Amino acid sequence: MKKFLYISSLLIGAALAGCTDLDLIPEDTVTPESYFSNETELRLWTNAYYAMLPDADDLNDMCADDVVKNILSDVLLGNRLPATEGGWNWGDLRKINFYFQHCGNCDDVNARNHYDGFSYFMRAFFYYEKVQRYGDVPWYDEVIGSKDNELLYKARDSRKVVMAHVMADLDSAINKLPEAHTPYEVNKWTALALKSRAALFEGTFRKYHNLGDWEEMLQLSADASLELIQKGGYSLYKEGSTPYRDLFAKLEAPADEIILGRRYSTELSILHNTQCNSMAGNQRVSFTKRFVDHYLMADGSRYTDIPGHEKKQFVDEVTGRDPRLAQTILTPGYVQMGTDKEMINTLSKYTLTGYQYIKFVMEPKYDQSNKSPMYYPLFRLAEVYLNYAEAKAELGTLTQNDLDISVNLLRDRVGMPGIDLEEANNNPDPYLKADVTGYPNVTKSNMTGVILEIRRERTVELCLEGFRQWDMFRWKEGKQFTHEFHGVYFPGVGKYDLNGDGRNETALWKDEPVSGLGLTKYQLGVDFFLTNDTEGYMWPHKDVKRTWDEDRDYLWPIPTEERVKNHNLTQNPGWDDGLSF
Repeated sequence: MKKFLYISSLLIGAALAGCTDLDLIPEDTVTPESYFSNETELRLWTNAYYAMLPDADDLNDMCADDVVKNILSDVLLGNRLPATEGGWNWGDLRKINFYFQHCGNCDDVNARNHYDGFSYFMRAFFYYEKVQRYGDVPWYDEVIGSKDNELLYKARDSRKVVMAHVMADLDSAINKLPEAHTPYEVNKWTALALKSRAALFEGTFRKYHNLGDWEEMLQLSADASLELIQKGGYSLYKEGSTPYRDLFAKLEAPADEIILGRRYSTELSILHNTQCNSMAGNQRVSFTKRFVDHYLMADGSRYTDIPGHEKKQFVDEVTGRDPRLAQTILTPGYVQMGTDKEMINTLSKYTLTGYQYIKFVMEPKYDQSNKSPMYYPLFRLAEVYLNYAEAKAELGTLTQNDLDISVNLLRDRVGMPGIDLEEANNNPDPYLKADVTGYPNVTKSNMTGVILEIRRERTVELCLEGFRQWDMFRWKEGKQFTHEFHGVYFPGVGKYDLNGDGRNETALWKDEPVSGLGLTKYQLGVDFFLTNDTEGYMWPHKDVKRTWDEDRDYLWPIPTEERVKNHNLTQNPGWDDGLSF
């Protein structure tokens, strides 16, 4: 019955809750006085919540400085506008608060605890996402009628007030939800994972944006993470010789690591595009060189310390690196699941940068548009490890033991040396400190080196899972979005061996075509550009101008239409909507 929980929730939600605005009464057949009276009715109503969570396509193709695609997002292009902002929607919150208003009809205490806990979790999740986007937002914990003018036209509450409510709701969820490992249903551990995530975001956002009161949030994140690590009973997936790749190439979520996943189904035609984005070039989602440079060498040394690393050609660049690189992007020797033929880097056929991802890729039958039935991770243990280490490092209380029970387990899974706290802090990575390639705003302290290493680890481990944009926002590193996006390096026109077998299969030319049988040929300036015409890095979005306003762009604008309706809604700093109030 619960196998297709996410799928059924779409139908249930449509049948039971038709309202989309705060001031509408539900236009459906549910009678509050008679509904919500038993466990089945509570479950049916709350199943609709799962449709509120992000799906694979929302997360997998989110652009930042690590991943680009055919059309850049409005965030990167500087195209957000108050007049067209569409995220100020409160229908989901109404469904949640409607539950709280009527769940008292049920006398089954155990059922109430479960679904009350789920509802607290979802209200916390809803408001966490609203604070990420808008900062200050009005807090509502009740259903608003069309005549409740005081509430309908209230001002925004401060993000600190709202996040205090979020933490309280999560505590209620943690106390009420069941402890059983249910990778497709919200449980106690999911609530702890969200508390770990939300408190880390808020704590670091406050710290790096000079909002004050950040230490308490970071401590809450560290405490929630540690409780989950010590008591949750989860462990990293380690099966096979390529455990990182295999974790993301399964139909069903491995319950040992996945705290909450989203389920998909070929039978019910509920599918996503994560494999098509790579193997059929849908949107040509591609990694950037900045991202690839984050990977260490397999012995734990820094790739970017190697003299001349900037101009290493593709095969040399990807050889001998952290094994997760070859389990994330197409490198020499890659064979797709269900085949026995090595795939060759096709440069611009499927990518913009020459760095084609293989994470989330299974058999070829799923290559085409909207064909992938693979589960998608929403919360997993690896993130909690990273949250814990980062929160402790930003607080200045991180120890070697903290690293050993968190981040170093991720490195150990793929055979990489762990982070040595003293060494990292005594010798911070110049590449990760630099203005263009790194994180110049990182806290300057005795933890600078290890904070940089944790950011490296987070970048590598969580790629394509929807974190990077928000990480750069909370670290106040948005200016990095304005730097040019680069790909694979080529020293000039000519023939190239991109799979390391000693035979040239690729050719670049500019004015004179290259001769030779069996070559895939690309004309520079037509098929793609290099940064220095006939030499340099693959250069997607060559003529696309991007801007970033440090005083404005970390928050979205409040929609003009909403401010016209409610004059008590203030606009976020820097956004001009033409209104004088």
